[in-house]
Amino acid sequence: METEEQGPKAFAPALPDDKFTPVEKIIIWTALIGVLFVLAGFVLAYETVWTATLKPIIWDPVVKDAGAAGDAGYTPQNTAIYTLSMLGCVVLLQALFRKWKLPSDERMTWALIAWVCLAPVLRVLEDADFFSSSTDVLFISPLIHLHLAAWLIGIALLSHALVGRWDGREGDSIEERRRTLLFGGLFAALYAHWYWLYQPAYEIHTESSFGIALVSLVLAAALLWMSLVATRAWPALTRGMLAFACATLVLGVGHWLQFIATPWAQESARVSTEIILWPALVVLGLPGLICWIMYVAGREDAQQLKLTGYKAGVLPEGITLKQWEDEPDRWASHPVEFLSNKALLAHPMVLGMVFGQLADGFATMLGIDMFGYGEKHPVSNAVIEYGGDINDMLGIDWGEGAWLFALVKAILVGLIVWLFVQMRVEHRQQHFRLLIVLAVLIVGLAPGLRDIGRLMLGV
Repeated sequence: METEEQGPKAFAPALPDDKFTPVEKIIIWTALIGVLFVLAGFVLAYETVWTATLKPIIWDPVVKDAGAAGDAGYTPQNTAIYTLSMLGCVVLLQALFRKWKLPSDERMTWALIAWVCLAPVLRVLEDADFFSSSTDVLFISPLIHLHLAAWLIGIALLSHALVGRWDGREGDSIEERRRTLLFGGLFAALYAHWYWLYQPAYEIHTESSFGIALVSLVLAAALLWMSLVATRAWPALTRGMLAFACATLVLGVGHWLQFIATPWAQESARVSTEIILWPALVVLGLPGLICWIMYVAGREDAQQLKLTGYKAGVLPEGITLKQWEDEPDRWASHPVEFLSNKALLAHPMVLGMVFGQLADGFATMLGIDMFGYGEKHPVSNAVIEYGGDINDMLGIDWGEGAWLFALVKAILVGLIVWLFVQMRVEHRQQHFRLLIVLAVLIVGLAPGLRDIGRLMLGV
């Protein structure tokens, strides 16, 4: 009797996970050659490659953004470079992550979401002129993402080196050893994170007390331990990544609270005197409510699918997408087919993207239409200007037209949800799907949280 995983002989089996496709090989070699070409350009034609090309397009806007004026806008040139670089990294890294057999499950998704949230927390502190002028460039896009990527890789390697050999093994004594080693290593990393990034700023802002900030360091260590307790069955890699990210989030938000209590003077020679908290109810509350409704709608199917051993939207191992699509009757009763659509509504990938895009849209609308902020990205600014033109045609005096940007984001969210609940990926394409989501979070969730942080702190 033929099993459902076998399929007709006319279909070639899916390529093994440890094999690269011809396209992936081309991209990997292109990336290597491109890096070597740029390095050679620095040596052989420094003035042309750096001084006349890369410096004015990429580095100068970063330095200007980190200066007292701040908020240097993006240009079409660096926007195109950042976008193409991100897409190239998605394709390149998914092939490498798949070959290295890195996790791509919901646990990894939650861990990556936590790291994405860390970027805007630190960026808002830079907006508030917390960090010293010698280090603040580390908190400007795109350097902040590269900077945090280095921390993420270091924490992942540290966690795996400390306790990775015990992954999959059960027992209280083994778990106690794992938790103790992980906490010791991650606490040392947390202290280094505080000492290198936060502590030097205390000497700059001598007019401000940092009692709340120091309490947040203690709370961060406590949350680090609780996160390790709550993630007992997790692999070392994702366990350490999530626990450290949660701890550093508490540390960063603690410094937000410190600024609210005792604001320090900013490089622009002004001190924040108005702290506004109500925008968080709109920017975080409404997307949160929508995500909760989605989660409730999909959690039952997600739980049932998990019991079958399959993942939402992921085809059984060895089955190609062509085989799945060419034999719809054969797979109609398969759990992946009839449970995935609703199950994906409760998946952290979809929830994270929906929350991030809506938060970005609402924060931009409030910031520009009500609080006088401006838009840095040329494409987004064009949408807002068109919204302003519509306001003029209709005789509306309120706002600058950022409502149209929020509407576009809401439509984009609908398309994202529809795409993901319909999409099926082969077993070897899981990392590709995850990294696409990570890219969407970086351009949606991160700026949305930064905007609401700036609105709340008045910076």
